Amino acid sequence: MQPNGCLLCIVQPDGCIFEMNDVFKALADPTRRRLLDRLRDRNGLTLQELCDGIGIARQSVTKHLAVLESAGLIASRRSGRERHHYLNAAAINDVVGRWLSGYDRHRADALSDLRHVLENTMANDPSFVYTTYIHASPAVVWAGLTDAAFTKSYWGVELLSDWTPGSELTWREGDATISDPEQVVLECDPPRRLAYTWHTFNMDWAATHGFDQELVDRLAAEPRSRVRFEIDETDDGQVKLTVIHTFGTADTVREMCTQGWPRLLADLKTLLETDSSAPMPQT
Repeated sequence: MQPNGCLLCIVQPDGCIFEMNDVFKALADPTRRRLLDRLRDRNGLTLQELCDGIGIARQSVTKHLAVLESAGLIASRRSGRERHHYLNAAAINDVVGRWLSGYDRHRADALSDLRHVLENTMANDPSFVYTTYIHASPAVVWAGLTDAAFTKSYWGVELLSDWTPGSELTWREGDATISDPEQVVLECDPPRRLAYTWHTFNMDWAATHGFDQELVDRLAAEPRSRVRFEIDETDDGQVKLTVIHTFGTADTVREMCTQGWPRLLADLKTLLETDSSAPMPQT
């Protein structure tokens, strides 16, 4: 079992929003590969930072970034007047783990090194940014993030709160109930924006996942991280869900959570798009 007990980890299902052809076309261009290399070395770069020293016009770089984002290879997020760009490992994971799984193991193992690099590039930046697209309304996606019965159905965690900024947020997972005065809602603007501090790590939580005291002590010594969800509608009627998890120097928490977020959001997407028995918001 990998140390990702913060999130349920189930194999990502087929049906990813990004077409495999788009991924290969995006990777075929050497300029786009150079841009990915720059983000690998320093994640979260702005457009100007990506243009510096690359010898390509700003407009061309913008077009290349649009192709990479459409293929799911990067995610972008606006902060003030700047837009920051982040590697998104999901598409590479699909290429390595699914499309190549029936081919030569030696070559697949070589490419798994690339996957490992991409999955760990977020360590260069205090935030992990991940974007997925869901065929559902903003209200339904919001319920998927805040309704306790809903979160339990795909996450295994009941999130209990009145969702007022400043209110405590209680995590209930198996036999563990996790609450703390610093475990609070930071922002709540339904159905568009939600933010809260990450949960406390205690022995009840550890027992649920089979973790030991040494790991709990290491996690408890790190500063508390926080997560933010941004829900935006696209022109074609989908929801663009972006998760920004900010860790600061919480290296162990970062390693655990960045492994889990892509799988967790894939489970949420699958539930919302395919499971008619999933709890839905009252209208």
